[in-house]
Amino acid sequence: MTKKLTLWERLSQQFFAVPAVAQLWAKRTAQQTNQLVALVDGIPFARLRKPLAQCRVALLTTAGVHLHNQTPYNMENPDGDPTYREIPTDVALDQITITHKYYDHTDADVDLNVVFPLLHFRDLVEKQVIGSLAPRHFGFMGHIDQALINVLNQQTAPEVAAKLRADQVDFAFLTPA
Repeated sequence: MTKKLTLWERLSQQFFAVPAVAQLWAKRTAQQTNQLVALVDGIPFARLRKPLAQCRVALLTTAGVHLHNQTPYNMENPDGDPTYREIPTDVALDQITITHKYYDHTDADVDLNVVFPLLHFRDLVEKQVIGSLAPRHFGFMGHIDQALINVLNQQTAPEVAAKLRADQVDFAFLTPA
């Protein structure tokens, strides 16, 4: 069941949905948290070393997805929640829910593939476009601010990166929300 948003939350979503506002907010936040490197130097890139049909893929999303039986993301902390949830690759989509109040996920509530395209990637494996899916995927809340950015960068992200390496993932497909 989706939590009804307050008027302030709905207005905030509409305000930050304006691309120029979102970009200014991201740049200001990056400067405040000394994370300007990504904006100045670009996104790190590594070429694939084998054909897609031989690659193992993991999905990562900042849409706030998690299994019904997992702890929901913390919506009370205004700085967000830097934790993640593991989503098994063989899970039924009706076992996944969204806990996130910083974007309008009405469409994703109807079709989870909008923010977590697991069915589409299963289809790509079946059609032999990609080799396989990792045994697990990762959901994040996406709204992370202030000191929690350091938790994400120094603890959470390295943990997930180690799990991706352990699962022998060739590339991760990130879906923002």
